[in-house]
Amino acid sequence: MPYAIDLFCGAGGCSEGLIQAGFHILFSSDISDMVELTYRHRHEQLGLIQGVNTWFERSDIRDLTGDTIHQRISELEIFQGQPIPEIDLMIGGPSCQGFSRAGRRDQNDPRNMLFGEYVRVINEVQPRYIVLENVEGFMDMQFMGYVGITGITYPDGSVTPDILRSELEIIGYHTLEPQILNAAAFGVPQRRNRAIFIGYRDGQNVPQYPTPLLTEENYVSLKDAIGDLITNPSIRRRVNRTRSSYQIESATGRTPDIHGNPIPVGRTLTCTALSNVTNIVTERFSLFQQGESGSNLKKRVMAHGIDISDKPALLEFCSNQFEMSAEEVIRLFLNHEATEEQIEVLLTKKNIRQRWDENQPSATIVSIPDDYISPWEPRTFSVREMARCQSFDDSFEFLGKRTTGGLLRRTEVPQYTQVGNAVPPLLAKAIVQEILRVL
Repeated sequence: MPYAIDLFCGAGGCSEGLIQAGFHILFSSDISDMVELTYRHRHEQLGLIQGVNTWFERSDIRDLTGDTIHQRISELEIFQGQPIPEIDLMIGGPSCQGFSRAGRRDQNDPRNMLFGEYVRVINEVQPRYIVLENVEGFMDMQFMGYVGITGITYPDGSVTPDILRSELEIIGYHTLEPQILNAAAFGVPQRRNRAIFIGYRDGQNVPQYPTPLLTEENYVSLKDAIGDLITNPSIRRRVNRTRSSYQIESATGRTPDIHGNPIPVGRTLTCTALSNVTNIVTERFSLFQQGESGSNLKKRVMAHGIDISDKPALLEFCSNQFEMSAEEVIRLFLNHEATEEQIEVLLTKKNIRQRWDENQPSATIVSIPDDYISPWEPRTFSVREMARCQSFDDSFEFLGKRTTGGLLRRTEVPQYTQVGNAVPPLLAKAIVQEILRVL
């Protein structure tokens, strides 16, 4: 049986893919206590029991050593009285916020240095194969005066992939040319590009990247992914007349337990709670057409006007703000006579809101999905719907707080964040199957 280690494991997206491909995870680690709740609960579902046949270590990667990993594995009940096996694969996704193009990037963000710690642990454990996963921004992040674990100081402006490949080469690992893989091409109903590095220890067979399974023409659509989770029964019957193969697989389970049996969803689907929003927000959501962003909605209102006669909460709000009667407000927007400032009162200044298109994969799942709107209902999505878009099984339960806010977002990892930070299991599976082929 091939053995794996999953570092920066989060809720367990990579681990799901590893198990689906046929790997046994002996050791995993993450820094979050909220993540630990979800991860260990899932592994218990699958028959991976702490201290018996697997070990989860809650730890900062900077405090984790190869000796600790080997010690934890040697203490597992399944290896009592026998030597521990060689580790076939180590996979990890160092914290990506410092590399993200979505916000301000800071080369001095300490999270940017965690990939160096990952290299250190690789050197101390010496697995046969390695995989590193990260956001696209990882590919062009530059460093000034970066010093590697080997003591080499890299020239100012060196980019992360070049540093990583150089460091790995020095400790005896060859790497394939890094690639950007789109999760949608591997059966995930989501457009999510990830930077993937595959490496192999000197003397091992050379692996390759997975070949895409799908093309733009046959990506799994949002309707096929979550159409059966529409809350309004009449809309659900109209949109989702028959269950798609993706929905059936999600319910019956893709990830097997240690005996090879899939874990089907229970009688009650978990993680389906929806956010409470005001009537004004609900009516604002209803103004969006499928596939439309906030900026495009504003342009449409400016150019063509909009009928808000059936939006009582918005009508009352705008009437109070503009000191107009409801009839005057209706005419103002219907005849596209509203100023840009008045449109911003109607819609808010937010431009990042978007109503997804049922015939397309979802946009990239993020940790705070407050501005994603269902194609069919004027609301945001549940944790379960987000998890479906990431290709998690329905039997996978996310534990801990559902969401958080303010400064707590810096330290807490609630359910939405666990989903948003995860590697899609089907993408992970496709990658590690290529490692399995050459083992």
